[in-house]
Amino acid sequence: MLYSDIPAEQLHKIKTLGQLKAAGYAPKSVKEELRANLIKKLSSGEEVFPGIYGYEETVIPDLQRAILSRHHINLLGLRGQAKTRIARLLVQLLDEYVPVVAGSELNDDPLQPLSRFAKDQINQHGDDTAVTWLHRDERYTEKLATPDVSVADLIGDADPIKAATLKLPYSDERVIHFGLIPRAHRGIFVINELPDLQARIQVSLFNILQEGDIQIRGFKIRLPLDIQFVFTANPEDYTNRGSIVTPLKDRIDSQIITHYPKDIAIGKRITKQEARITPAQNDCVKSHELIHDLVEQIAFEARESEFVDAKSGVSARLTISAYESVVSAAERRVLLNAEPQTHVRIADFLAAVPAVTGKVELVYEGEQEGAGGVAYRLMGKAIRTQFLNYFPDPDTFKKKKDKDPYKKISGWFSDGHTLDLLNDASDAEYKRVLNQVPSLSEVVDKFLPNVKDEAEHLFFMEFCLHGLSEYSLISRNRLTAGLQFKDLLSSMFSGGGFSLEEDEEDEDNDRF
Repeated sequence: MLYSDIPAEQLHKIKTLGQLKAAGYAPKSVKEELRANLIKKLSSGEEVFPGIYGYEETVIPDLQRAILSRHHINLLGLRGQAKTRIARLLVQLLDEYVPVVAGSELNDDPLQPLSRFAKDQINQHGDDTAVTWLHRDERYTEKLATPDVSVADLIGDADPIKAATLKLPYSDERVIHFGLIPRAHRGIFVINELPDLQARIQVSLFNILQEGDIQIRGFKIRLPLDIQFVFTANPEDYTNRGSIVTPLKDRIDSQIITHYPKDIAIGKRITKQEARITPAQNDCVKSHELIHDLVEQIAFEARESEFVDAKSGVSARLTISAYESVVSAAERRVLLNAEPQTHVRIADFLAAVPAVTGKVELVYEGEQEGAGGVAYRLMGKAIRTQFLNYFPDPDTFKKKKDKDPYKKISGWFSDGHTLDLLNDASDAEYKRVLNQVPSLSEVVDKFLPNVKDEAEHLFFMEFCLHGLSEYSLISRNRLTAGLQFKDLLSSMFSGGGFSLEEDEEDEDNDRF
């Protein structure tokens, strides 16, 4: 019988080695635990890695095959691809409790003692040796690889204080202070950003992975450690900080390639799950699905942008932070205007620049443009892309002016009118300003006939203005406290910008 077959309520009644033997306990390795519990979940149709989206046909099957093969695993991918999250979820495939020799620092199995302490306890007390139960959450160890990590941190070192306290010579193995890896015996050990670990430290992992023994100072100790190793790393060619030494890479059985979400629907699902939106924010701020689409579109635009370093990647944390900022911008407006509730506006979306600027690594051209400028360009491209999902392409009417549904809108601005949308304007002021533009409401009614809610209708009126500015029918300029829409030509002659995303030179001729 395996201890995992013992009813949970009876486990903690077993407090000695003799009782454990009487219960029919048989040792089982960590990799066998992971394999057996994975088999149970797959056979029952239970979800194995909850909360991981977009990997159902790629990463997760590879990971399951690696676990069934009892492999050490390296998760290779760019930042923000859920590598660490996946590693932490592996804990759920461990048995809920395992027995250990009480007081053992290496989580010794009572029937397969590893440390000198555990062996001495069993030799001295026999079947009366005290046994405790270790929960699976305590069997996970994670270490971020940094340049200052030493062999002593990971493997161990001779402890002069222990030697002096116990009055032992340095030749006695009891003076050893074990590092993180031996202390992770019978558990999962994760090293994040493996290439950042110095080569000489990576070499110290060779024997542990292959032979199961360790060497500390002058001690050569045979410790058949039972550990499931999981490493995470950025692709070698994409980092200047270091690499995985070839012999170590050879000893890692499975290397699994992660990736970013392949479509916006998956990205939205991840962002909605991870964004920290409080119940109070949910009560006072209502958000249209288009806002979620726009936020995700930023990441897709950034991954294709000539200003962003593709080798560095664009983390999913960008969209999470951006959405949190969008909601907070609307919440701030509610507080300032003492209103019970508001709806997210496109202006709130554009106010999330600070959440974007720190999440992208820029190439030389991007540095010249500036982080804020690049962020606005990306947001402008997101609006331009999503605009076509709701309204017809303005470019198709360049030669059909008589059929142009946007003609009255652009004509109103050509007559010298301007429209100021202030970030902190109340909902009543927001409505008054948008209704100034003739036929703007009619355009929304014509192309989005199912939009009946007034707040949603106003939202799409604003979105239409932003979209037209991205297609250079009108101009959009930043004000200190908001945005201003005006005629494109007058904006040029007055020194204003074309839009938050200035089009490339080859598109300039199409503006007139």
